[in-house]
Amino acid sequence: MATPEFRIIRLHTRYRRDLTDERTREKNRAEKLLESSAIKLSSVITDLHGVTGRDITDHLIAGETSPKVLARLARARARRKITELEHALDGTEFFTAEHAALLGTMLARIDRLTAEIGQLSEAIEQLLAPYEEQLQQAESMPGWGRRSAEDAVAETGVDMTRFPAGAHLCSWAGKTPLDHQSGKRAGRARHKKGNKYLAAVTGETAVAAGKTATREGARYRKLARSRGKGKAQVALGNTQLKVYHKLLSNPGMRYQDLGPDYYERRAQTRRKIAYHVRELEELGLEVTLCRPAPAQDAPEPTQAA
Repeated sequence: MATPEFRIIRLHTRYRRDLTDERTREKNRAEKLLESSAIKLSSVITDLHGVTGRDITDHLIAGETSPKVLARLARARARRKITELEHALDGTEFFTAEHAALLGTMLARIDRLTAEIGQLSEAIEQLLAPYEEQLQQAESMPGWGRRSAEDAVAETGVDMTRFPAGAHLCSWAGKTPLDHQSGKRAGRARHKKGNKYLAAVTGETAVAAGKTATREGARYRKLARSRGKGKAQVALGNTQLKVYHKLLSNPGMRYQDLGPDYYERRAQTRRKIAYHVRELEELGLEVTLCRPAPAQDAPEPTQAA
């Protein structure tokens, strides 16, 4: 059970995530409204609610319907796509006053939610100020940012003795496989239910880490090819939580990446060992392999399988 302090922090981070999800839903509604009037802005610009997108939608609400005039409102890199924007805005003739009123309401709500999220973020930053070290430890992992670190620390707290091992934290977060089996009959394997807020954090960070040139990125891509992106996301979330547990259990420790070629190097090492053992056995020798004891002052690894 969380301490009273972290229960308060958790209320703030969970409410921020709920507001963020609601803002995302409202943005999707605005996009669908534009598409219903044959305006396909999202097919040209990445963020419909960025500087260019908002400038165009604001002018649409104000009554501007000329595709050429609207397309020339593009900023920065979007100016390279003025011709594409003109084609995407061909449907402005179907954009009625009723569409404009609805879109204005949606954008106003998005702005209110953004302001409320900003206020919550300021409050969360103040509440978590005494735990800056733990936040920086979490941020050192691939795919993790300040908000991911804040949400994770709010859910788990900073006392990792509550979880005897990283695997216990993974189980608590629902990032472990669950297989229903009765005798020889095996049911469909799913991951177990757990803390949905922490699971959401690792779901986002796993996808972000999968795009990086790191050992975790290599693991995600390797699993995605063989098992699919869904299972790769759960598996990498499991790995990240084990690393997270290791970091917060050791004050001052930071994530040290093993490199995107980690799995290739490990496979090569195993092949070399198998080759030399086979050569020695062919000479009639019995081979026993063992690893040397680690040095007393050697830093502990920050990786988990």
